[in-house]
Amino acid sequence: MPILNWTGKSLQNPQPATLQLDSIIHPHGLGWPEAIPGNQLILGDNLAIMAALLPEYESRINLIYADPPFFTNRHFPARVGRGEDSRKPREWQLATGYADQWGTADAYIDFLYQRLALMVRLLAEGGTLYLHLDWHADAYARLLLDELLGADNFLNEIIWAYHGPSPIRSAFNRKHDTILVYTKGPNYTFNADAVRIPYNDSTLKTFAASPKAGFGKVPDLNRGKVPEDWWYFPVVARLHSERTGYPTQKPEMLLERIILASSNPGDLVADFFCGSGTTPLVAARHGRRFLAVDATFRALHTARERLVRAGSPAFCVYTSAGQTISTRTDPDFSFEIHDGEIRLVTNQPIAYWEIDPNWNQTIFRSALQAVLPLRSGKINHSLNLGELSIGRHISARAVDESGQQFQVSLK
Repeated sequence: MPILNWTGKSLQNPQPATLQLDSIIHPHGLGWPEAIPGNQLILGDNLAIMAALLPEYESRINLIYADPPFFTNRHFPARVGRGEDSRKPREWQLATGYADQWGTADAYIDFLYQRLALMVRLLAEGGTLYLHLDWHADAYARLLLDELLGADNFLNEIIWAYHGPSPIRSAFNRKHDTILVYTKGPNYTFNADAVRIPYNDSTLKTFAASPKAGFGKVPDLNRGKVPEDWWYFPVVARLHSERTGYPTQKPEMLLERIILASSNPGDLVADFFCGSGTTPLVAARHGRRFLAVDATFRALHTARERLVRAGSPAFCVYTSAGQTISTRTDPDFSFEIHDGEIRLVTNQPIAYWEIDPNWNQTIFRSALQAVLPLRSGKINHSLNLGELSIGRHISARAVDESGQQFQVSLK
């Protein structure tokens, strides 16, 4: 088979990151105060983090979904305003999202190659890798995966089609992404019955009208069919109940189909470019364990918010050395306790806050959280302690709408 070559092609032996446990989140107190859970969000460079995960997770991850930068050579800001007119981008309140900018094609291809190689090592025998790209780089990626996993392990090229405005007037509008699906060996998971969809009404009418339809072979019309390799799901910009403002957020229905088809309850699902956190959110919803990594705090925090809002099982937040979460105290941020309630006292616009009722000054164990509603409404500034016992120290963390994290403690 053809092999893609570029200047300086050589697999690296990356230095593993040193992972540090920052916090344990128990959404709405669920499972408090259990031991360290297996679900993980990790902040840092995914190359070094994957290298650090190899001793424990090599050949143990059942499903990997990868949504890396697409080689667009653009910068994608995050929308942090609320109630804005989507038709007036000049009026949007924006913050730093992520950059997809490269000096050369060689630099991008090598970036992808090094990371795909580690994903292949982490993937379990019989596991499945979904690589999500578009026309900018999918042809390069196909050759890389043929090399790393073998062309015989190619399973599908899925086309995700969607609608939306486009400035293109000199060609057909580019309104699809490409998802390359490879397995690690022939004994892979594919749960056909978990992803069946109804037959089209015209198909039902055809079989009802003629006994010769389908050349006499009548499918189980009530059971439905396995989807084709082209999928239509609206982009998140049109799904207002999901939209977080994080750029290039993928719809939950897309990840749901992937996770239901290619994993089983209890399996470990990983996303090393987790962005807004759709993969861990959907994995948790369907009883899968999750491991999600991103290089920016905004992405990690967006994923954390979504998991808390959905009542996910407990999860850990790790950082890698050199990429700790910037957390500072602020004179305008405090809290008070009265009649079994904790009240946040601040004049700043807060998007998220949480309480550790027994702060050990090392690992923040979040037992209660409040999250700003996605579409409208105000964040709750009071949390009921219920039956939680207060230790020698109690601590609160908050994230303001600009993405800055604060912490304050009481003795």
